[in-house]
Amino acid sequence: MPTDTNDAVATVARLLRDQRLGVLTTVAPDGTLVARPMALQEVEFDGDLWFFAERTSRKLDHVAAHPGVNVAVGSGATWVSVAGTAQVVDDAEKKRELWSAGVEAWLPDGPDSPQAVLLRVRAESAEYWDAPGGRVATLLSFVKAKVSGERLEAPNERVEL
Repeated sequence: MPTDTNDAVATVARLLRDQRLGVLTTVAPDGTLVARPMALQEVEFDGDLWFFAERTSRKLDHVAAHPGVNVAVGSGATWVSVAGTAQVVDDAEKKRELWSAGVEAWLPDGPDSPQAVLLRVRAESAEYWDAPGGRVATLLSFVKAKVSGERLEAPNERVEL
């Protein structure tokens, strides 16, 4: 378990390193939770997650009303859930820095388009599940638990960032 904030950020950064998609959950003005897949921008995690968004999108209306959000990512035996505060960032230089060909599929007019904005999620806490050895080890642990009748133990930690 990470012992301080730097260790916690480093652990979460390691688990997020190869993730490309996250599920962003926002709170609609009526209180409904709304989740949607979003492309994570390729930047080293330092406590912030970055996404491109369209200025007129509903998710930005949600963030304006309720900035508390969650981003969940996972693949194989690693899952991370990040809780934080979202903020719209309209910084031309940062948009150009984070721009990629993949973003162009959703925002074809480029990073300088008035419709292109960034959504920064400042992480406040994270919970992660990370089974050493990946999918095969997880499957073997599951089979062992079923055969032995013992509870499956999966490494799980919650950290404050």
